[in-house]
Amino acid sequence: MKTIVKQLLGLILFLSVSTVFANEGNSVIKGKVSTSDGGSAAGVTIIIQGKSRGAITDEEGNFIIKNLSAGTYELTISLVGYETVHETVTLAENETSTINIKLQLTKKELEEVIVASAAQSYKANTTSSSLRLQTPLLETPQNIQVVTNKILQDQQVISMSDGLIRNVSGAVRLEHWGDMYTNITMRGSQIQAFRNGFNVVNSYWGPLTEDMSFVDHIEFVKGPAGFMLANGDPSGLYNVVTKKPTGQTKGEASLTMGSFDLFRTSVDLDGKLSKDGRLLYRLNLSGQQKKSHRANEYNNRYVVAPVLAYKIDDKTTLTAEYVWQQAKMSDVGSYYIFDTHGYATRPAGFSMLPVGLPGTTINDHSLYLNLQHQLNSNWKLTGQVARFYYGQTGSSMWPWAVNPNNTVIRGVGIWDAKSNMTLAQAFVNGDITTGPVRHRILAGADLGNKEYFADWGQSYPLDTANGGEFKMDAANLGYPANGFPVFDRTIPLEERALKAGGLIDQRYTGIYLQDELGFFDNSLRLTLAGRYTYVKQSSYGGAPEEAKQFTPRIGLSYSIDKQTSVYALYDQAFIPQAGDLVDGGKVKPLTGNNMELGIKKDWYGGNWNTTLSIYRVVKNNELTAAPGNIGKSIELGKKRAEGIEFDVRGRIARGLNLVANYAYTDSKIVELSESLINNSNMKEGDLVPGFSKHTVNAWLGYKIQSGVLKGIGANAGFTWLLDRATFWDTPPAGGAQLPDYFKLDAGLFWEKDRIKITANLFNVLDEYLYSGSWYSYLNAYYWQADAPRNARLSIQYRF
Repeated sequence: MKTIVKQLLGLILFLSVSTVFANEGNSVIKGKVSTSDGGSAAGVTIIIQGKSRGAITDEEGNFIIKNLSAGTYELTISLVGYETVHETVTLAENETSTINIKLQLTKKELEEVIVASAAQSYKANTTSSSLRLQTPLLETPQNIQVVTNKILQDQQVISMSDGLIRNVSGAVRLEHWGDMYTNITMRGSQIQAFRNGFNVVNSYWGPLTEDMSFVDHIEFVKGPAGFMLANGDPSGLYNVVTKKPTGQTKGEASLTMGSFDLFRTSVDLDGKLSKDGRLLYRLNLSGQQKKSHRANEYNNRYVVAPVLAYKIDDKTTLTAEYVWQQAKMSDVGSYYIFDTHGYATRPAGFSMLPVGLPGTTINDHSLYLNLQHQLNSNWKLTGQVARFYYGQTGSSMWPWAVNPNNTVIRGVGIWDAKSNMTLAQAFVNGDITTGPVRHRILAGADLGNKEYFADWGQSYPLDTANGGEFKMDAANLGYPANGFPVFDRTIPLEERALKAGGLIDQRYTGIYLQDELGFFDNSLRLTLAGRYTYVKQSSYGGAPEEAKQFTPRIGLSYSIDKQTSVYALYDQAFIPQAGDLVDGGKVKPLTGNNMELGIKKDWYGGNWNTTLSIYRVVKNNELTAAPGNIGKSIELGKKRAEGIEFDVRGRIARGLNLVANYAYTDSKIVELSESLINNSNMKEGDLVPGFSKHTVNAWLGYKIQSGVLKGIGANAGFTWLLDRATFWDTPPAGGAQLPDYFKLDAGLFWEKDRIKITANLFNVLDEYLYSGSWYSYLNAYYWQADAPRNARLSIQYRF
């Protein structure tokens, strides 16, 4: 294996260095594309006629085509809704030619200005720079789906946990502590949470769900990506990309009202702080008050998110960003319902939360510094550091007993927590040519230091036995029989966390190198990559564990034509684990691999896109909760997830936008650890809890383009989950299983000039929808019910 690794790295290094001696050409065409109203045109396609070469403009409308020989080139510049432009450029040897293009609206679309960018479209052509990839999505040998800002606005998504995953095939959200964290499962496992390219997972219960007021878009990467994004799960990750200055002076204010006393306001300001346009800013502010369909619950949010970007020179930009989120929520365990007889035995609005029980307050701070420097026309250097701090003071309800006679002894446990993370990244992107071979090179390093402290060592029963139990058939949400708890917080949290076993710490270093080699005018692309990771960590009172691993990656992508590509991928993952094993043994790192095949296609000039992929993910040594042992872990053994995923998104016709997807997921235990054989009723071949075998989603929007009703539109969408598996424990023989899930949403909107009014009705059919599991420790079922039929109304004004 070591020999293979050395040969792989040596090959990549040789091909990179050899550019000094065998370069196709050193001439460059670069420029900026703008729209007729002076705005930057993002997502514009620039093609060199007769060659499979070109570029796509970035968010500021800039593009660059490198490594050209002397000669005359015919460029075709196109963007949906605008007249196609043809430009002739003649280059001398070692010359850089700069052109500026202004696009004019087509006659057909003169009545409506369309800014075809990620912010105003259901389809994205590229990923953010925080994913580090230079390759357009169509050519990337991996299934990556982008949920754009346009989708977020049309669906009135207000937080990361607010139905957003309907836009990605195979994504399912499991039981959770309300809007505290997202907990998305995909390809058989919980995927990792990233923010601006940083892995911000510091415990199973984090990070805090992002409020959408400061979010530009979300990128879902399916399959392993740990080779370049620090420690990642073989099933994938999602990367939340925050809003940055655009260089345009503009703003937006919005007001949202809805069921359960929802009242929300937000402001987004974007502009220049200097006349020369070198100092830019972005400021997002929001506030929210929201109750629930269950009694005594609330979820109030506040956000302050300023960004400053300074263009030091034409090649260097420094960006500083700060985000503060505050969440004030009712007790985070109140969302659960328990019963020994089965699921849905109580109304969707049933609650066990007493009036006056103190809630939970969370303050989430994140600070980023990002430096980007264009070394020359071929190489770009990026360095960024981030500091994350998360403080939580609160509690979580969890029963002490659930009885067959429909009584419960409610318990409340303290849940104070603190998370500190200091993360750093540095990487270089290169785009060079050696003879007939193009190289897109990525190399870099990651460093991280994470600490999580939690006190859950204090608990208190709200009810008493022998007559003082909580009666579910005659629920009284007044002052409980045993009163409210008074937790001892006089001792510093760090000391309480050590005593309660709630300390998690992790330190890691990773280096990686990737070369995407393009053959035959870049129509065939071979990706060779490797990452070396060293990690030291401990958690839950366990001894510190050290682990190190080299993980390779091989990808192949071929462009059948300019709109169609096929790909194959083999990737490995490595995630150190820490926990307190039931048998006292040593925790092994989680290892896994992903094999994937797929086909991607842009349709009708790039208006919309489809992705079809098949995959197989294998994971070894994964830890899971030990049945009947709170705070203890047990090794699962080996599990395998395989399936098919299909996504379609974009503008199907003029005024008609669609997001639709389907996924078939088959996730099973293929090898059971000895500990589980002796301590559970699981067996090899059992389904892995926590997924739906079939997931189907769709969201369709249409806006009338002309006439008296111009600007009026309608939206409709559904989520359908079939053959669901429980999450926490395998139920006893003959026990209840989760039923299928179908949710229908619909709405209307009106848009004219700078105003947009959107109204959506959620759960139109008023179905009783829930997710849950059997829990052997309590010998009972638990579930969380979605809201019944409810509505939202938003008013947006752009200035």
